[in-house]
Amino acid sequence: MAVSDYIPTFSRSIGDNKGRVDFYRPDRLLRQYVRYYYVLRTYECFSALTFPVGCTQMIFHKRVPLFVSELNSRQSRFTISGQVDFPAHLRSDGDTEMIVVVFYPYTIGMFIGTAPFSFYNLEISGYDIENRELNDLAAWILNSDNDGECVRMIEQWLLTKLHNGFIQDLSRIGTVVRSLMSVPSSTVTELAGIACLGKRQFERVFSQCVGMRPKDYSRVVRFQKALWLMQNGREDYAGIAYTSGYADQSHFIREFRKFCGHTPVSLGGECCPYSDLFTDPFGMI
Repeated sequence: MAVSDYIPTFSRSIGDNKGRVDFYRPDRLLRQYVRYYYVLRTYECFSALTFPVGCTQMIFHKRVPLFVSELNSRQSRFTISGQVDFPAHLRSDGDTEMIVVVFYPYTIGMFIGTAPFSFYNLEISGYDIENRELNDLAAWILNSDNDGECVRMIEQWLLTKLHNGFIQDLSRIGTVVRSLMSVPSSTVTELAGIACLGKRQFERVFSQCVGMRPKDYSRVVRFQKALWLMQNGREDYAGIAYTSGYADQSHFIREFRKFCGHTPVSLGGECCPYSDLFTDPFGMI
């Protein structure tokens, strides 16, 4: 990783506290598979409301793992976070240092050799996959004091997995996801047409690659698009509903509440709207 590929540190609000977050741009060969890496460090306790992001993640906790209230459990020191359709409250008891790999919605399977649908609505221990090379990587990361070097080691491991061929139809599902993000109101039939697949085959391939059914993933995309519009200052909820692909404003409010536990109006009292799916630290989305 070149020095020029390192993005300077900036702070984002985490609950009522500030956490230092370092973002790293993936190697050129990985940029169509990995969105970015980040390292979060804070020694303060915090609680944060999180939403369905639409991307899977690989998380290495170098200190105390986070507690997930809805699952009534702590994350593993090495966690793989699947696609989810519910909000969650994360709690840190302090002394948090985590390295996170954020994948594109459809790419994690080609690296870990396991279809992401198998951990839908779950956060699993990476050790449960029983991948010896991945376990060795985790051991090295968790015993290293140099976060930048840890990111480089993760990069090297990912690069060795680029051609393992686990995910079939990767390109066509990528095209479908990008199209859906552009037009969130797209139907499953329309998306199957973009993929040049029959509807039933498309649903199977999409679920294998992305980790949830296309209809369910479309709902996450609409929600994230609405968050992105609110994040960028839109306040006309009828307009947000239309642009995000909802049938009407009532549909928008109902779905929004399902994914974050708040109405669009009440969310502001909990946190600032922020779309992880539509926001990119490098300004490429």
